[in-house]
Amino acid sequence: MIAHKVLFLVLDGISDRPCEALNGRTPLAAARTPVLDRIAAEGVCGIMDTIAPGIRPGSDTSHLALLGYPPQEYYTGRGPLEAEGTGIHMTAGMIGFRCNFATVGGDGLITDRRAGRISGTGPLSEAIRESVDLSPLGLGFRFESGAGHRAALALVGEGLGDKVSSNDPKKEGVRPLTIRACTDDPADAKTAEACNEFIRQSAKVLSDHPLNARRIEEGLPAANLLLIRGAGKMGAFPQFQERYSLSGSVISAATLISGIGKVVGLEHIPVPGTTGSVDSDLDAKVKATLGELDRKDFVLMNIKGADEAGHDGKGIQKRDFIEVIDAALEPLLGLEDTLLVVCADHSTPCSIKDHSADPVPVVIRGPGVRVDRTVRFDEVSCAEGGLNRIRGCDLMPIVLDLINKSHKYGA
Repeated sequence: MIAHKVLFLVLDGISDRPCEALNGRTPLAAARTPVLDRIAAEGVCGIMDTIAPGIRPGSDTSHLALLGYPPQEYYTGRGPLEAEGTGIHMTAGMIGFRCNFATVGGDGLITDRRAGRISGTGPLSEAIRESVDLSPLGLGFRFESGAGHRAALALVGEGLGDKVSSNDPKKEGVRPLTIRACTDDPADAKTAEACNEFIRQSAKVLSDHPLNARRIEEGLPAANLLLIRGAGKMGAFPQFQERYSLSGSVISAATLISGIGKVVGLEHIPVPGTTGSVDSDLDAKVKATLGELDRKDFVLMNIKGADEAGHDGKGIQKRDFIEVIDAALEPLLGLEDTLLVVCADHSTPCSIKDHSADPVPVVIRGPGVRVDRTVRFDEVSCAEGGLNRIRGCDLMPIVLDLINKSHKYGA
């Protein structure tokens, strides 16, 4: 009655607040979810503040917490994690940024912060790598596309700091900002100068690119500007296997989550057809996860599309995608010798189109679990479960105890 495998299934941004479009129900409560409900009925449920009550988590800080790496200790900014996830190898001290391909009009105003949620930006990134030159500043750079409209930048060179602002105004209809140093440190000033030069040169490359010419002909937003934010200096992370004596993999289309997994030593398993959006091939993702459980002790699988629907304020689309998720998860019901943990990393209410501090539902199912009376996987039902209310950093210690890998505190 002791599991030897662990599957962490993170349903990114799945929890919500009551939606007007759904008669006051959350998308999760409104969705038909027989698989998730069965998992809840066969497990122990609760609600979870991934950071702490009242703190709005980022996907980065929440995943670090869920993996047992307190973000107050290990988080240095999203950029380095995003960069690692795109395939840029980040070494300690490198400065990383997350980027969006965006659209700016002829009047200089941002018309779409995500360039119509463009995908297939590899040719744009290749052109940037070939044409942008930061050598007059004594610097090099790495730039790679991520999933969809996302990308990552890393600056390479001496005398760089990470205390710089962003050019992203976080809204449309306004001009992009100038990146500035946030301190008087010359290292931060150098980074700000490099970022502004990178943006200037890359905008010229993007505006001239044939891919954008085709998009304009097709009536699609051109990806003609890079919005850069999330600056951070790469830190050092204790490796997952040494920390927990568990081998592990990460399966995620989101470059941020893949990056977090990679920096803590989880093997990233790419799955063709997975996009991080509502068109992702979830069956392929579940199949790959089951394959990894045959050879690894721990698998982190992230499914992201519901989060995007929340950010877009589309409650009905979010409900419908939750039902797609639920159907794809049916093969997980046959797992044996495995502790299945299902949770969200944060709430993404359609009403605010952003993350909120609302606690998220969580369930643990598997050998040795004390099954409670909860039979529905939603925000309110799980709050009545036997786990009660926990924090994100509590989850790994609970899991380690259930698989008999925790250590006694005291004699």
